[in-house]
Amino acid sequence: MSILSRYASRSVLPGPAERLAPGRTALVVVDMQNDFCAPGGYIAEALGKDVSGLAAIVAPLQALLDSARAAGVPVVWLAASYEEESLPPSMIAQRRRLGVEAVCCRKGSWGADFFGVGPAENEPVFVKHTYSGFSNPKLELHFAGRGIEALAFCGVQTNVCVESTLRDAHARGFDIAIVSDAVASHAPQLHEATLANVRFLFGDVPTSTDLIALWAAARDAAAA
Repeated sequence: MSILSRYASRSVLPGPAERLAPGRTALVVVDMQNDFCAPGGYIAEALGKDVSGLAAIVAPLQALLDSARAAGVPVVWLAASYEEESLPPSMIAQRRRLGVEAVCCRKGSWGADFFGVGPAENEPVFVKHTYSGFSNPKLELHFAGRGIEALAFCGVQTNVCVESTLRDAHARGFDIAIVSDAVASHAPQLHEATLANVRFLFGDVPTSTDLIALWAAARDAAAA
């Protein structure tokens, strides 16, 4: 049951403090891997894009991870693995059109390794072979029965894998947030377009500081 169904009789809809409360929210970290974020990775070398700004999200993302773990917010990781034999035909066709032969996030490679942050021992990693994390059916099964009704997204790239997963989550009925200073793209204008789309149609766009404060207040209230 969605939070709106539970609060259908209320004249004022629930605000972010309720929608993103620790007991109903998971933090989803998308594709924080060398091939997307690091100089010498796939985006920089194979596609020739400037990734120098992406490292700026590591510090706020680490603070967000620390806050989530302290507040009991589950953390879920997505990791790309784009060997051609695993890709859908649509992605293969686009690779052909772009003339790209390099493999992004090849299993076991440096490019597939996490960049700047990484999962704790008990945090699951769901591998995906296309842009949306929900292409791996195990992701939705993981949330089922755990009381997770809201997802807060961080990671890269804002306008591709973050947005693709976010849209699929929204279509499945999850409340959505995208953490504005903990997502990034090599294309700043497309990053901003995704944030604007989320504000308009999909959900909340807090900063990491906003979400950390919200979770800290909930933790303190529970301890009082």
